[in-house]
Order: sequence, then C-alpha cells, then structure tokens
Amino acid sequence: MLSKAERTSQHILETVAPVFNRLGYASASMTEITKASGMTKGAIYGNFENKEELALAAFEYSIKRISNQIRTYTSKVKTPIEKLHALTEFYRNYHSYSQKLGGCPILNMGVDSKNNNPGLLKRVKEVIKEFQDNLVFLIKKGIDVGDIKESVDAKKYACRIFALMEGSIFMTITMNDRTYIEDMMDFIDEMINRELKK
Repeated sequence: MLSKAERTSQHILETVAPVFNRLGYASASMTEITKASGMTKGAIYGNFENKEELALAAFEYSIKRISNQIRTYTSKVKTPIEKLHALTEFYRNYHSYSQKLGGCPILNMGVDSKNNNPGLLKRVKEVIKEFQDNLVFLIKKGIDVGDIKESVDAKKYACRIFALMEGSIFMTITMNDRTYIEDMMDFIDEMINRELKK
C-alpha cells in the first residue's frame, strides 16, 4: 500500500504528465501545473525538487503507462512474429490512447527538449534505445526459434519498425488523419510477413 507521500506524488504525476506532454517543458508554466494538479506550488515542490525533476518523472510516468499497454497486447500471443503483429495492432489505436497522456511522450518530449533541456533529451534517447532494443531482442528470438529468417539484420529492422511507427504518429497527429498510422501499420505487417517471416 502506498504511503500518503507516495499517493501525493502519484496524483501529481497523473495530473501534470499530460500538461508537460501537451505543452512541452518550457511552456508548461507552474500556473498550468498547479491548476491541473489542484495543488499549490509549495506542495508540488515538497514532492519534487524542481520543475526539471517533475518533468522527468512525468515523462517516466507516461512511458510506463505505454509500456504496460504494449505488454498487455503482446502477452496475449506467444510467438515472436505474433508479438510483432500485436505491436502494430497496439499502434493502430495509439493515437486515441495517447490523447489521454496529452499526446505521444516520445515524440512530444523529444522535439520539445532538443534545444532546451539536455537532461530530458538524454532520457528520451535512452527510452528510444530501450524500445528499439526490445524489438531487436524479439527479432533475434524469432530467429532462434525459427520464426524469422536467419539473414535478417535484427537491429536494422528494429530501427526501421520504430521509425515507421513514430513517423506515422507524427503525421497522424499533425494532419489529424488516422489513415497515416493505419496505412503504416499495414505496411509494417506486410514487411514482417514478406521480409522477416520464415
């Protein structure tokens, strides 16, 4: 069971993560943050040292929620190929899901922090690498069990899949048109079946 301090921190993260995600680190004012959380500036800084620590924690909170959702999708199937297809199924619905988080945290925080928050940018890059490494692991496992062709370059395909997913999220959000993400998930599924599947 969470302590009172842990419950307070959890409440702050749940309510301010979408603010940081939607507005970005620089534009998320303390007025917006206190309004979203329903707490005073002093109460927030009683739980987080400064705005940067809060922004990092909010980013981690959003990433954890996405990772948990991905695990829910991929745990329903067994083989590496099925798990890759489950991932595209998750991303087909990602735009609607991510709106609850204020948008895609990797995309939003990556772009926002590029020129004004080196610490946050460093963490975004680490998260991207973690996502890609998980794809590499899944593809290599598929090779090991005979689902995926031995000639497949796991790292190259992991980077391609991730870049195609994030690019389609950007286009879907920017153009307010779900067909970008739906078409790209179809393309990734075809690529998996044509180029990876044994």
